[in-house]
Amino acid sequence: MEIVVCIKQVPETTEVKINPQTNTLIREGVKSIINPFDMYALEEAIRLKEKYSGKTIVITMGPPQAESALREALAMGIDEGILITDRTFAGSDTWATSYTLSKAILKIGNFDLVLCGKQASDGDTAQVGPGISAHLDIPQVTYVKKIREINNKNCIVERMTEEGYEVILTPLPCVLTVVKEINEPRLPSLRGLMRAKQTQIIRWSARELKLDEEKIGLKGSPTQVVKIFSPPQRKGGVVFKGETSEVVDKLISLLKDQLP
Repeated sequence: MEIVVCIKQVPETTEVKINPQTNTLIREGVKSIINPFDMYALEEAIRLKEKYSGKTIVITMGPPQAESALREALAMGIDEGILITDRTFAGSDTWATSYTLSKAILKIGNFDLVLCGKQASDGDTAQVGPGISAHLDIPQVTYVKKIREINNKNCIVERMTEEGYEVILTPLPCVLTVVKEINEPRLPSLRGLMRAKQTQIIRWSARELKLDEEKIGLKGSPTQVVKIFSPPQRKGGVVFKGETSEVVDKLISLLKDQLP
């Protein structure tokens, strides 16, 4: 079984600065970590390899320092790491990002599963996984809480919903985005850390992936941030005191005053 995991390196803190010219995050000098939801995708890939055998590959798209995220994944037990890095990727939205990742997956060649975390902590859009599916033209299942069974042709999963979960049978290859209920990520072993230090990271640029320049970076992003601002602070609420009936009357009176 060939499994590809797409991860993202995100700021460890919410106290980040915004570039006023591009309205994008300034990541330089900010401590970064693997997106927390992606840790569950990495763990699930390792567990599937242990159960069914095969190969696991982790991909990330980002600046050169994103290599540290790949080495952390290798230390956990992932077999191979690929860094997609190029200045032309700067400012990519979810559509341009998923396009780039899909081209990298196609360059890898044979694969059965593509695993992603359900969303990134710095964007919360949950769009990259489904975007990869669209670009590759393969099935997708989002919010996967359990992978029940995999054979040569199909995969049976449990998809979390607000009411419970759905059991879905999907053909392979497919894209799965996972939630934290699926497993508990392991800590890297000492042996894994040593292997991760020695493993060579593969690097691919936009030219090596033969990407369409009109579909990457800010130029290839159909969505762009026009304005960034902090919401106004909420004002203090009103405290009602007295008997229940009195409080209800006061509340109704206040609500009526708020009506246009």
